[in-house]
Amino acid sequence: MAASRIAVDAMGGDNAPKAVVEGAIQALHQTEGELSVLLVGPEEQLHGLLASRPEAPEERLRIVDAPEAIGMGETPSTAVKQKPNSSIHQGLAAHHDDHADAFVSAGNTGAIMAASMFILQRIPGVERPSIAGFFPTLKGSSVVLDIGSNVDCKPAHLLQFARMGTVYARQVLKTDPPSVGLLNIGEEPGKGNEQVKAAHELLRDADDVHFVGNVEGGDLLFYAADIIICDGFVGNALLKFGESMSTVLSDMCQQEMERQGLAPDEQKLVARVLDEVREGFDPEALGGAPLLGVNGNVLVGHGRSTADVIAQMIHSARTIATENVAHALEEAFQSSSA
Repeated sequence: MAASRIAVDAMGGDNAPKAVVEGAIQALHQTEGELSVLLVGPEEQLHGLLASRPEAPEERLRIVDAPEAIGMGETPSTAVKQKPNSSIHQGLAAHHDDHADAFVSAGNTGAIMAASMFILQRIPGVERPSIAGFFPTLKGSSVVLDIGSNVDCKPAHLLQFARMGTVYARQVLKTDPPSVGLLNIGEEPGKGNEQVKAAHELLRDADDVHFVGNVEGGDLLFYAADIIICDGFVGNALLKFGESMSTVLSDMCQQEMERQGLAPDEQKLVARVLDEVREGFDPEALGGAPLLGVNGNVLVGHGRSTADVIAQMIHSARTIATENVAHALEEAFQSSSA
């Protein structure tokens, strides 16, 4: 894999900056010299954290001073305008100015998206950049677009999500051609609201999308398609339902095991199996979601991201940068408008 420089928002997430610094060091130790990290945040504070970590590979770890931070509860547009020296703003600026090949943050999702559109700009032809999520199934994960960044969508936006998901699956997941399903209340083409029925026609007629038709909610866990398309309102509800499974499965099974009087050894065996199953529903285990449609490589993490997850996000960002997903998206949208 080619050398990569990843800008990391050191102030993003509930466990920042300590978990972010630990995750960056972990990612660097997991690779050879082909990876370097730009830690973006208050310089003095980050130097203090690194001083207690003598094992940090200083030659591959650089600090970019960003004295301001955007909180998780701040209004994205206001924060981006009023805090130009935030870690999100300065990290994206480093990417824009070609000092980094990708940007990673577990911070305020709305602010990341707003700042990305302002600094990196949208890829020509993309009306609504989209954050892609992943939904576990019996045959691996399906990519879901959109998962909350665009709540109100036109049919044309759903077609664009399908195109972006197709490029991502080809470049990163190495699936060709990836199948695309439209989340609906029935499999028949005439089912759904006006938005979804119109989107079905657009997807059916698109020659650059391998559309397999409507898919129902009950089909998702059986791997209905490589890519699932829906608006952000539905996608976010789906994602949050999936996230709840990571905890509720264990609780429900524990209640039932106690009711049936299973021995402690039997309970431990079931718990081990459940831990493996529920990991697929855990947003932290996925290591970030790509923001597709902006002119750059951006990965958004969950606010609860731990050091392990930050390290995984850095590796994922490196893959996205190496596969040049943004450039592939630009070429795809140029072809679709020709």
